[in-house]
Amino acid sequence: MQQKTVYDSSSPYSGSIIEPSHASANVHYAIREVVVLARALERQGQRMLYLNIGDPNVYDFDLVDEARLAAEWAMSNRKSSYAPSEGLPEALEAIAKDARERQGIHNIIDVFTGNGASECIDLAIMALANAGDNILLPAPTYPLYAAILGRLGVEARYYRLDESNAWMPDIEHMASLVDGRSRAIVVINPNNPTGSVCSKDILLRIIDIAKAHNLLILNDEIYERLVLDDQEAFVSLASLDDEVSVVTFNGLSKAYLGPGIRMGWGVVSGKRERLESYVDGIHRMLRARLCANHAFQYAVKPCLEGGQKHLPEVLEKLRRRRDICMSRIEAIPGLSCVAPKGTFYAFVRVEGITDDSAWCQALMRATGVVVVPGSGFGYHASDAGYFRIVFLPDERTLLDAFDKIAAFAAEYSGK
Repeated sequence: MQQKTVYDSSSPYSGSIIEPSHASANVHYAIREVVVLARALERQGQRMLYLNIGDPNVYDFDLVDEARLAAEWAMSNRKSSYAPSEGLPEALEAIAKDARERQGIHNIIDVFTGNGASECIDLAIMALANAGDNILLPAPTYPLYAAILGRLGVEARYYRLDESNAWMPDIEHMASLVDGRSRAIVVINPNNPTGSVCSKDILLRIIDIAKAHNLLILNDEIYERLVLDDQEAFVSLASLDDEVSVVTFNGLSKAYLGPGIRMGWGVVSGKRERLESYVDGIHRMLRARLCANHAFQYAVKPCLEGGQKHLPEVLEKLRRRRDICMSRIEAIPGLSCVAPKGTFYAFVRVEGITDDSAWCQALMRATGVVVVPGSGFGYHASDAGYFRIVFLPDERTLLDAFDKIAAFAAEYSGK
């Protein structure tokens, strides 16, 4: 007869806990983390106004017809099996064609798809950097990058974006951060969270640094179709030099209004002999995670080749809502903002506070308005705090939000 195991409540096991990994402790994602408090307040009966996340579908923007119809066709025709790890050939061909013919990117070495541009960024960094290496990030930056680096034990070195110069990268500061363990420079253009658009001159100077130190450029252009004032002012970094090593990221989340369909890609360009081993590393990562969303890969070709008719209306709505935000910000004492030229975010300066996280939490508790503190984007200033607000909502919602922000700002006394 098998002896029954008796649990001894006095054993050391009874008082132990399951410890999380060191990697998990290093991962922070402020855009979603602010929701923890917001949900708690909502459960207490507070009406919340979520202006923290760039999700067009939460507001009055719909996934483009080309993507929806392609996915419906795919699902009706049993396209729910595994796809090739790198992506469907027709999607890869459409991405490469768009990169060459519209963006002017030549010397394309490889194209791969992912479950959103976020997964492509994650895979590209994992294939590149080892613990103890460092990667240069803009400050402020999209928090995904710092979260990935924290998980991998890779140091994030933040180069300044200059608020007094329309949030352009400080090239001298960037160059000063490079050392023998530097592997890449991250460029987010148009920038999230500031909405800035890099000038051609700045991009060329970044390329010079990368070439001088044999660095990869991780070039995030997910908002490149959402330049609000002068589309011709946008230049794809990889189009400016055929030799520099670049991975350019893009996808269907923002310009095609489908963040939840998780369809993104990376385009590797530069000199083949410098990049072959690295590309092989990316493909090892791709195979290990099997494949990207199969059905929505069929949306890539129709979106890139014909799915632009929605953009004029989208851009007009975003301009109008951006301008409302700017006029209201300018009217609130202590608040200021460099007008965003792209994306659907405004990065707002709050004079005289030292803890923008506390300010944003107090705003949330007092008014229900949910925004993300600037410190969540890796940005700190000694004389001010910041918050990012999303201007995707309709005009009435934005006006309501700024009425609440104005009243709160007038009363707030914390530092």
